[in-house]
Amino acid sequence: MENELDVLRRWAAGPQPRALRASIVLEASLGRNNAEIARRLGASRQTVVTWRQRYAAEGPAGLDGRWRSGRPALVDEGEVVAESLLAPPDQRSSRSLGRRLGCSHTAVAAARRRWNLGRDELAAPAPPLNPPLGEGGIWVVGLLHEPAHTLVLLAQRTGSRPEPALIEIQPPADALAAVTTAFTRALAAPAAPFASPAVVAAFLAAARRAHPRASLHLVVLRGPAAPDFAEQCARAKVTAHQPPEHTGTVSFLRAVLALDAAQHPSSSARVLLDLATALRGPGTVRWIREPLPAAPGERPSGAAGPLHADGPLHAAMNAGGAGANQIDLGSFNECVVIETVRLAGAITRGDIAARTRLTQQSVSRITRSLLERGLLVEDRKRQSAGKPSGLVRLRDDAAHAMGIHIDPEVLTAVVVDLSGRIVARRVEKITPEQRPGAVVAQIAVLGESVLAGVGRQVRESSFLGLGVAVPGPVDTVSGTVLDPPLMSVLRDVPLRTLLERRFSCPILVEKDSIAAAVGERWIGRDRRSRDFVYLYLGTGVGTGLILNGDIYRGLTANAGEFGQLCAVVLGRVEPSGRPEVLPECNPASHVLVPDAAARRTQLSVHQAARAIGRGTLAVIDLLDVGLVVVGGPFCTGPAAEVYLTEIERAVNDFPTARRLRRVHVERSVSTHEAAAVGAASTLFHASFTPRLRRPGSP
Repeated sequence: MENELDVLRRWAAGPQPRALRASIVLEASLGRNNAEIARRLGASRQTVVTWRQRYAAEGPAGLDGRWRSGRPALVDEGEVVAESLLAPPDQRSSRSLGRRLGCSHTAVAAARRRWNLGRDELAAPAPPLNPPLGEGGIWVVGLLHEPAHTLVLLAQRTGSRPEPALIEIQPPADALAAVTTAFTRALAAPAAPFASPAVVAAFLAAARRAHPRASLHLVVLRGPAAPDFAEQCARAKVTAHQPPEHTGTVSFLRAVLALDAAQHPSSSARVLLDLATALRGPGTVRWIREPLPAAPGERPSGAAGPLHADGPLHAAMNAGGAGANQIDLGSFNECVVIETVRLAGAITRGDIAARTRLTQQSVSRITRSLLERGLLVEDRKRQSAGKPSGLVRLRDDAAHAMGIHIDPEVLTAVVVDLSGRIVARRVEKITPEQRPGAVVAQIAVLGESVLAGVGRQVRESSFLGLGVAVPGPVDTVSGTVLDPPLMSVLRDVPLRTLLERRFSCPILVEKDSIAAAVGERWIGRDRRSRDFVYLYLGTGVGTGLILNGDIYRGLTANAGEFGQLCAVVLGRVEPSGRPEVLPECNPASHVLVPDAAARRTQLSVHQAARAIGRGTLAVIDLLDVGLVVVGGPFCTGPAAEVYLTEIERAVNDFPTARRLRRVHVERSVSTHEAAAVGAASTLFHASFTPRLRRPGSP
């Protein structure tokens, strides 16, 4: 009985109309008669009798409302907003949502107006809090939750990036459902007293440290405020708000998370899943989001000065990312022409038309435009049926990009041109300092020094940005390194956000093996124009997949976890059942010709190559491709021949379909800098490669 009373007390402190019903039962449990209860609660005697009888017959479940015909008196505006964002674009009209939610379309339209939410797009939708929020989009950056109290922290900031239309980004429905389920369960936990003022103060102080430049807004979603709540908010420079009317506790959190995800690409599923995980834990939930992506041109007070103040690249690096917009490809067909020229090296307009099946007129118009803009150059004339025909090719210095590879042992930074030629490079041992800030600072200084060294070799209009290759897994949407098995110092580090505060240019963060595969495809030209598996031998072993003419990243851009696959193939699992982290997949620990003592303590390259060959065999059987490219810093010297020989034997002697194909195993066209060059090539790939339609896509 005591548990039921706890539930009733919690309901009585919550939103109407269930609060009134629970209060009636609680008053009755104290021995008060119907007339006295009606007088104390301001309800009719018939209402008191109805809910006392319902509780006596069905218990607490009887106090929930029952479906009845007609329109509901009130509409939960949080549910309207969440469903507006989660519904397919063609089902977001007020009438469609009204039918789905069981309310009138006018009620839906009114709720959407209050939240400043248009049907297709609107610059700054926001919840109607009291006091109102200022201009600008919102981010959900913190949650302090106890069974009887919930505080939600929102952030706004001036000078943020232009937000995409809400129709362009679909909130991750599965991750949002996970948060909703976890929060609903957390609300059902037994009641507890409000957190001490010290807990609230520590939460606000930590949030302010994580988001020093944002305007923070605290919504008291459930429960009374602490006695010195206003003073705590003032000290942390946080504005307190009351939640909007006609919005439930769960639906408000769901709505603001959906708004955040719809406005900001960095609000990925991982952020929501991290929040869901925190809500599943016991006791008080204290969740603070990682730092937000930097605003254009934002640099911290301690950032280094100009990279080279008298050079044109300095302007590009401090122009809020405008460098990437200098090369503006106007159509898919332009990308197709560039891709055709890139693969061929040098080609006539007639051959371009034949290969692409574009008309001669279209090819002439596109090539003329690309020549005028400096992306193509025309070489010597060739006689063709009595008429001179010019060969066009990519202009190597038409575009440049910088790539940085973060390895557990070394950092490599390069600047490359459109052909993949390295214009500048620098390699240095990674700092032994086990603080994320020290590692990120070293990365930034390394990049700045390499850019300073190129001087005027790189024009402002040709610089596309910075690509960063990191050990996986990585959240490429927010640019956060997650759980690199050999580099724990970068665990959950928002790398792109931190680097954006040092480099005001576009930054892409990519898994190292995927970046190496992109670089191989770009630099290899026609030699890598077909599908292949790139086997990257670094401090760990990973794979990058080129399928259907494009890089295959997978659902979360973490495809190619070769070590896991290799462990499964070899039957090597930990007692918990998790695939083992194989020493064979760490080429740095292998010796080519070990002595007697080394044999007892170290694996030989031959042993490692045989294990890696078995893993590659599984990839070939799964994907049915005919080319394996082996590269990376440990695919050099005599060891490279051992790897190539063992892998080629495994993928040709053992596959199920070995009678139908011969798998070619080749060494990469890149060397030690494969991942760094690949990281830079991700900018070229994103800018110039036509996005090919995948099988089964509309």
